[in-house]
Amino acid sequence: MKPSVETPGTAGKPKALLQRVAEGGRKPVGFVLNGQPLTALAGDTVLTAVLTHSARLRFSEFSGEPRAGFCLMGACQDCWVATESGKRLRACGTFIEEGMRLVTGAEGLA
Repeated sequence: MKPSVETPGTAGKPKALLQRVAEGGRKPVGFVLNGQPLTALAGDTVLTAVLTHSARLRFSEFSGEPRAGFCLMGACQDCWVATESGKRLRACGTFIEEGMRLVTGAEGLA
């Protein structure tokens, strides 16, 4: 597994892959990822919600390498995650919902 990227002054905390630079007017949406409560914005896809907090979406089941989606339009099958109840969903094509409880097969965020 490759080390995660850290930003200056955030020792031990990996950098999120996506950074919001100009957002306003959208309602916060609470969700849980791998047992950790987080917040996204209404209208975010699950992929966006996860990657604004993490450097990866999941690890490949074949190589163990970190994955963050590929095509971003639901064709490549690279962004599958699951709800805690076991329902599988494509992170790039599913909108985040209040109270959603997601698991990525990862042990915490990276």
